[in-house]
Amino acid sequence: MKIAMLPFYLLALAAAIQAHKQLLPGSCNFEANTCGYMSDADFSSWILHKDGRFIAVDAALNDEHDLDIRADSTGVLLSPVLEQSEWSCLRLVYQISGAGSLQVLQRTEGRSFDKPLWNSQMPSDSWVIASMDLSNSTETARVIIEGIPGQTAGSSVAIFEIHISPGYCLDCDFEESHLCGYNNQWNANVNWFVGAGVGGGSQLLQNNLPDDHTHNNKTGHFMYVDSIYSKTFKEVAKLVSPMTMVPMSGCLTFHYQRSDEGGNLFSVYTRDQLGQYQELWRAESETSSDWSGTYGEWTPVQVDMKAPYSVQVVFEVAFNSPRGGHVAVDDISFSPEFCSSDTEPIFDPSIANCDFESDMCQYAHDQGLGSLWRRVSVKPNIFRNGDHTTGAGTFLLAHSQLSTQSSYMSRLVSPTLAANMKYCLRFYFSLRGFNQTDQALAVYLQQGSSQEKIWTQGEKSRGIWIAADVTFQTSQPAKVVFVSTCRSLWDCGSVALDDITMSLGDCELATGMSSSLPGCCDFTAGLCGYTQDKQSDAADWEWRRGPTPTSYTGPRGDHTSGLGYYLYMEASPILPGETARLLSRPLRASRGPQCLCFYYHMYGSSTGELSVRLQKDGGDILLWQRSGEQSIAWLRATVEYQSDRQHQIVFEATRGSSVRSDIAIDDIVLEGGPCPATETKAPLATSNEIE
Repeated sequence: MKIAMLPFYLLALAAAIQAHKQLLPGSCNFEANTCGYMSDADFSSWILHKDGRFIAVDAALNDEHDLDIRADSTGVLLSPVLEQSEWSCLRLVYQISGAGSLQVLQRTEGRSFDKPLWNSQMPSDSWVIASMDLSNSTETARVIIEGIPGQTAGSSVAIFEIHISPGYCLDCDFEESHLCGYNNQWNANVNWFVGAGVGGGSQLLQNNLPDDHTHNNKTGHFMYVDSIYSKTFKEVAKLVSPMTMVPMSGCLTFHYQRSDEGGNLFSVYTRDQLGQYQELWRAESETSSDWSGTYGEWTPVQVDMKAPYSVQVVFEVAFNSPRGGHVAVDDISFSPEFCSSDTEPIFDPSIANCDFESDMCQYAHDQGLGSLWRRVSVKPNIFRNGDHTTGAGTFLLAHSQLSTQSSYMSRLVSPTLAANMKYCLRFYFSLRGFNQTDQALAVYLQQGSSQEKIWTQGEKSRGIWIAADVTFQTSQPAKVVFVSTCRSLWDCGSVALDDITMSLGDCELATGMSSSLPGCCDFTAGLCGYTQDKQSDAADWEWRRGPTPTSYTGPRGDHTSGLGYYLYMEASPILPGETARLLSRPLRASRGPQCLCFYYHMYGSSTGELSVRLQKDGGDILLWQRSGEQSIAWLRATVEYQSDRQHQIVFEATRGSSVRSDIAIDDIVLEGGPCPATETKAPLATSNEIE
């Protein structure tokens, strides 16, 4: 295994940390032992390298004379049981050599799935620092580190140190050699450096850098940037925090200082995983009457930060010339309480969520403008699609009846959304009978007296439910309006709407977070760890997009988006009574009930049987079963079970008497706790009506 030489600052890491800050149980520098960390016996072993002060898992050869790499080189490292009563920060110093991946998870006793905290597949020539916040909890947990070296010679995954300390990962006084995971975004001319007063190891002593703020002496440390090497107009230096891995809202505090030369712009931003910036704070110009700072002295700043998704905090300084002076930053900290008691809590966008099962939620009709959207339901059948939520519930419908009007419009208005925020709107729609699809359904953002179109239908939905994602920004309190327009009696059909959800941030971020949750699989990117049972069945579940090859059987699209992937059993190549079995990854025992939710599609005159089984101790236990043709719609199933031993979930499809017996599954969710009770539905004005 080839591991890069350790930089000096990392060799001094352990001593510096111990001298300055308390380390919590679970920390380890692997100098003499593994501090209670153990390799999972079911996987490859992590090896402690005594001469290098690190622990690693290497790509494994089949034998000492064989150059082929085994595919089962995954190593799983288990921490001791950790208390989580206070918020803490885990910092991992690691290296991926050649190829491979590293993932950190949190395992809570009694839960079948581990919670992902962080992962990387980026190889490096030196050691790298990763930071992740560990939320406080009354439950104990273990940290799980999963290393998978690539299947090329010389690949390895190594860990130099695990450092767990109290507080948030954004907190930093820059006294420790790892700089709390903050890093300088390199620029050819201006960069952030570790600074100290005279005698403290300053990079540029001629600038008369100050005492640090933490200890108020010459030996403490801070970060600073100097304009002396600035060569072009508006040179920019960026100091970037670790990426937050959990939603965080509260007060960001730091201290800064400027030299008296002036000529710089100092700002603080958040930057999300898409690289999009949002300004948090900007220092007043030195010539401004509002500037309250004093040259050469530390100025405190408190700014409210609302980050419902992962962000980095970026400290940015721009210089216009080499005479722009310097800016220093020290003692960054975060508190979950807002800086001011007058600050409004982060807006909850879920007030705009609605599946229309019980009522209209907080949506309202725009009275006096044509026909109304109506709540309707369709019982499972083989001719008409049901709702998107369950396949047998309720949804909204516009233009479902002939009217004496030659044209009309239906407008559905959301509750009010907060100003100055970015939102992700997702909804499902289905069109039937429209020739003019650009008028069939559109979404507008209504702000004050202005109205802006933010989405319009661009293609026919072919009678299936299609997901639409819309990212938009508000500048003032706003409402979202769904508009369906009928320009001519002969162009009108029905427009169906269901499962509206609203979240904060860009839709690309929201989609990525939901698809990576443990126990969830929408088959968009593959099988999510599910495997084919090669020993007990005659066929495989097939990964497919769009309709199945055989007519009058199978779905026309997936349940997730209408345009994505699902798994199905193709009946054509197998005999009646033969099966396809899909196995989950091994699941740990759980203390209480578990809830399995999934969607299934059983349409075809000769549809066979779909069952869900619990496999443990070499046998199967039947949990759920359906036989025969059920509906042309995707139907939701919920299965509650309990297992005190390691087990697997099995989806088994059995072919019927003819080729018209395709069976499909999609959108599997497995989570702890009992399945929610079915909500009571309010009476419907109209039902069993869709055209």
